[in-house]
Amino acid sequence: MDSKLVPALTESINDHFSEIQGNGSKVQFPLKQPFIIGVAGGTASGKTTVCDMIIAQLHDQRVVLVNQDSFYHTLSDDTLKQVHEYNFDHPDAFDTELLLSCMEKLKLGRPVSIPNYDFKSHKSYMVPEQKVNPSDVIILEGILVLHDPRARDLMNMKIFVNTGSFISNFLDSDVRLARRIQRDTVERGRNIKSVLDQYAKFVKPSFDEYILPSKKYADIIIPRGGDNDVAIDLIVQHIRTKLGQHDLCKIYPNVYIIHSTFQIRGMHTLIRDVKTTKHDFVFYADRLIRLVVEHGLGHLPFTEKQIITPTESIYSGVLFCRRLCGVSIIRSGESMENALRACCKGIKIGKILIHGEGNNGRQLIYEKLPEDISSRHVLLLDPVLASGNSAVKAISLLISKGVAESKIIFLNLIASPEGIHAVCKKFPELKIVTSEIDFSLNKELRVIPGMGEFGDRYFGTDIVPPP
Repeated sequence: MDSKLVPALTESINDHFSEIQGNGSKVQFPLKQPFIIGVAGGTASGKTTVCDMIIAQLHDQRVVLVNQDSFYHTLSDDTLKQVHEYNFDHPDAFDTELLLSCMEKLKLGRPVSIPNYDFKSHKSYMVPEQKVNPSDVIILEGILVLHDPRARDLMNMKIFVNTGSFISNFLDSDVRLARRIQRDTVERGRNIKSVLDQYAKFVKPSFDEYILPSKKYADIIIPRGGDNDVAIDLIVQHIRTKLGQHDLCKIYPNVYIIHSTFQIRGMHTLIRDVKTTKHDFVFYADRLIRLVVEHGLGHLPFTEKQIITPTESIYSGVLFCRRLCGVSIIRSGESMENALRACCKGIKIGKILIHGEGNNGRQLIYEKLPEDISSRHVLLLDPVLASGNSAVKAISLLISKGVAESKIIFLNLIASPEGIHAVCKKFPELKIVTSEIDFSLNKELRVIPGMGEFGDRYFGTDIVPPP
C-alpha cells in the first residue's frame, strides 16, 4: 500500500470511532450515527416553520438546526458597491465546501463552529463563535440544500416545502413573494422596490433553474408548509421510529429497545458513572429495571374483556397473561426480582447459577425452577447481556425443561452486539428486551462502555469502592 495513503486511511477509520481514556489506555468504540434531515424549498416557503414544528415535537431528543444561510460567502468591498446585482439565490453564493465539512464532522460526532452571517453588512463572522454540538437529529435547512449531490448523500430524509398545493405553483410564488417582502423589509432593513427588483431579476429565475428542480430528490413534499400538521406528525413519527431502531433490530425483529428519553439517558449516565455512589446506583438502576420489566410484560399475550366502570359505563380492556414466572440468573439477575414482583403480584421466581469456565465455557451449578414451568411464559432476568454464553446456557436449560422458545422473554438493561448475535442466532423465536445496546466487548468480554460489574455495584461488594 502507498505509504502516503496510510495516514489518510487511518484518519478515515478513526473518524468513525470515539475514544474513552481510562487507566492509561484508550478504548475505541463506534459512534451512533445521527439522523440527518434536509429541508429545502423556495424563499419564504415556510421551511423554518416546518423545522421549528419538527424540533418542538422531538422535545425528548437532542436536535440541532443548521441554516444554509449561515454559509453565504462574505462579499468583497467591490461587490458590496453593486450588491443589488448580486444573486443570493445562486449555488455559487454559498460556501458549500465549508457547509459540507461542518456536516461531515457533525455526522462523525464532532462539534463544529458555524459562521455568523450578517444580512445587513453581508459579512461572515466567526466571533462570537456559534458552536454546534453533535446530536441525535441534525436538520439542515436552506433553499439549495438538495441541489448538491454530496449534501444529499449525507441525509437520511429529504424534505421539500411547498407554500401552496401540489398543483398551484402560481399561488406558491405569490405567497412566497409576500412573505419575502415582509421579512426583508422588517428584518433586513430593505425597501420594497429593492426587494421586488431582486425577486424579478434573481429570486424567481434561480427558483425555476436550481431550487424547483431539486424537488425531484425529495423523499417527502409538504404542501401548505407549516400549516400541514398531518405531514409534520407523520415525519416526526418516522424519525422516532428510525431513532429507536438500532441496526440490530433490523437484523433481528425479536430484539426490542425501550424508547429512549432524556430521563432514560440521564439514568444511564448515572449508573454508568464510576463516581456514582452505591445508593444512587441502586436507586436509578431500580428505576430502569422497572421500565424494562414493564416493557417486557407488554410483549405477553392478552385476552380482551369488557367491564363495567363505577359510572356504569362499558370499558373494553384486556386481561394479563396469568401463566407467568420469572427466572433470575444469579447473582446480578436477582436485582431485577423486586421490580418483577412489584408488577406481578405473587409471581413465582426461579433461579439459575452458572459458573464461567475460561472465556467460552459455562457450567450449570444450581437451578431451582417452578415444577410447572413448561406451561408458563418465562421472563429471564439478567441486567447485562455480554458474550451471551451464560444466557445461551440458561435458555438451553429452560427449553430442556419443556419451555417453548417463543414463550421466553429475556430482560436486561444493556446488551452488547456480540451477545445479541449469540442468543438470537441460536434462539430466533425468543424475545430480547433491553434499554440500550452498547458498542462492543473488550478482550476481557466486558461490555464497552458498559457499567462495570453490575452485581458488585448493586449489592455493594466492590473490591475497590468508586472514588
